[in-house]
Amino acid sequence: MGRADARRAQAQESRRAAKSGGIRRLFTWKKLLGTFFGIVLLGMGAFGALYLYVDVPASANAMAERQSNVYKYSDGTVLARTGKGVNRQIVDLDEVPKKVQHAFVAAENKTFYKDQGVDLKGTTRGLFNTVSGKGKQGGSTITQQYVKNYYLTQDATVSRKLKELVISLKVDQQKSKDEILAGYINTAYYGRGASGIQAAAQAYYGIDAKDLDVSQGAYLASLLQAPSQYDWNSATDTGKKLVKERWAYTLRNMVEMDWLTDSEKAKLEFPVPQKPKPAAGMEGQTGYLVEAANKELEKQGVTEEDRDAGGWTFTLTVDKKRQQALEKAVDDQLESKLDREGSKVDATVQAGATSVDPKTGKVVALYGGEDYIKHYISNATRQDYQPASTFKPLVLASALENESTTQAGSLIGLNTVYDGTSKRPVVGSDTPFSPQNEDDRSYGPISVQKAMNSSVNSVFAQMIVDVTPSAAKQTALDLGVPDKNFPERPAVSLGTMNASTWDMAGAYATLDNHGKKVTPHILQSAEHRDRTVDPEKPKREQAISRASADTVTKALTGVVDAGSGSAANTSAYDAAGKTGTSEDNKSAWFAGYTPELTTVVALFGEGDGGRKQVSLTGTANSGRANGGGFPARIWADYTLGALGGGSGKTFDLQDVERGEVPAPPTPSDTPSEEPTESEEPTPSDTPSETPSETPSESPSSSAPPTDSPTVTTPPTSPELPPQPGEDDGQPGERPGGNGLLGQ
Repeated sequence: MGRADARRAQAQESRRAAKSGGIRRLFTWKKLLGTFFGIVLLGMGAFGALYLYVDVPASANAMAERQSNVYKYSDGTVLARTGKGVNRQIVDLDEVPKKVQHAFVAAENKTFYKDQGVDLKGTTRGLFNTVSGKGKQGGSTITQQYVKNYYLTQDATVSRKLKELVISLKVDQQKSKDEILAGYINTAYYGRGASGIQAAAQAYYGIDAKDLDVSQGAYLASLLQAPSQYDWNSATDTGKKLVKERWAYTLRNMVEMDWLTDSEKAKLEFPVPQKPKPAAGMEGQTGYLVEAANKELEKQGVTEEDRDAGGWTFTLTVDKKRQQALEKAVDDQLESKLDREGSKVDATVQAGATSVDPKTGKVVALYGGEDYIKHYISNATRQDYQPASTFKPLVLASALENESTTQAGSLIGLNTVYDGTSKRPVVGSDTPFSPQNEDDRSYGPISVQKAMNSSVNSVFAQMIVDVTPSAAKQTALDLGVPDKNFPERPAVSLGTMNASTWDMAGAYATLDNHGKKVTPHILQSAEHRDRTVDPEKPKREQAISRASADTVTKALTGVVDAGSGSAANTSAYDAAGKTGTSEDNKSAWFAGYTPELTTVVALFGEGDGGRKQVSLTGTANSGRANGGGFPARIWADYTLGALGGGSGKTFDLQDVERGEVPAPPTPSDTPSEEPTESEEPTPSDTPSETPSETPSESPSSSAPPTDSPTVTTPPTSPELPPQPGEDDGQPGERPGGNGLLGQ
């Protein structure tokens, strides 16, 4: 190497040494340490600024407080959940067993009761994973998870993680540990669509949170790590293995924290959850029941806005077993016989029913239609059809209550005899009316009992005139019939007003309850964690006297035993009831009761999407539809099931009114068209005190014996010209008719 080369090499070495020394001088330990503390101080300053800048939100996020409402049967089983797509019910922490609370702490954050609300190590790991694109991995305290669920979002961003850290520190200072734990278990998602521990307890074990045991609680706590992966029903073998390990880990931590003893732990078995059930919707009868409850809630002051806020538990009076029995009876006795696709008539048939406990007014079962999703109008509560001849017992009730007499002055009772001639003009009314009996059949002299059995229109048309339509209307209103299209005219004797099965069930339940008013209601309780509504108790005043009510009941037992309601007759129970068929067969009814149960069943002919009433004639190829057919058979089938196969209870009837029996009129050799004073019947001076329950329909030519009452024939009115009825086919107050009213 030459001298020149040596100098160049030396120069290069000098430059390298100078450069190395400069770097060493730049990165001395003092400078590195100073830089580190500078960064730390800068970070602390930034965090301090963030701490001052970020406040605890004044309210929860939209999803955190959104809850479902729960509707339950009377036995506490869930009927339906409603509310903005969230299955959540918030419960207070003291409703959750202590060991279950500890299970969540043991599973998620053993230091929960001692820490300051954050896990810096876990949070740092979470931030690193977020920045490096590894998602939401990393541990958090219960407080942090509560803050994320309640105040923030599930977004995997650095800003959200930093906010979570700051808010968690502040929340830990502002709230008690119990408040934080309650918030956490009520907002966490458990899978199966369940948010919150109450919904989770129902979804996985079919019980309320208050009834969870420690083993079940440990499983629910274990779910939170991976709800979909750990759901036993859908988990893979690996998932089942992992959740079992997580469950065991939770229990071991509980032992470590002295929340569970080794002996207690040793006795525990893995609590395999029930199979998932689809969320209860509004299909089938559910929607009708919920709708009826909501209408009642409105009357009780729980508005739609209140319900939309969620968090309510509504318990209905509906008995689950009886509800199922009613649905089965309609399916077996009607729906299975209809061809809704192939028959135009069958496609129009709608069934409705209301069943009531006559002692309390509780609606124990209700049938609103084939499916709430398909037919939103509830056939149980609709008031656009006529109750027809189911109104006749109320006419009799009014006659008894008002101690009304016939045109001849005889007290009206079961043995009182009327003229049952078809198209017979009523006497004593300013409004002419001469209704036709079913099939235009004339009965001649007939007792009230037999007229009720056969639903003789001419008899009850005259009876309402004897009572006066206004008095009969008042009695009906007292019994619970609504004042809806309710004229005070003779034709109303045939049930030409409007009423629902719910309304008529209330009226008949009052008769069943010996005249003490029964108001149907479907709401048993309404509870919210912040508010409880006590349903208004129905009044129990005496609507009509016991004697009047019991006399009507006696009459209606005859309808079932030997009349138009014989399809409801069975030796399995004591029953009273009445059939009804409206003009043109647009509706058919059976209203009846036993000592324990009052039920009204009706069919409605509904066309043009509910905008038109049509005839039921030809339903299931059965010819004329009437109350003694499908409605009575549905009633009998349901009642038998609802009473568990039958009942030995009988009606306790007191002071049944038999009515007075006057002496017969003196027959005229040449009866004139216009009655004379001598032709009018004269009441007997000594009427029988114990008349027969089954009087003869033919008057004798001499004074009647005590067991053979005679007819109280009122004067005959001149024949009236026919008058046109109303366009919709409803019966007008005119002579004649189409003969379809009555049965």
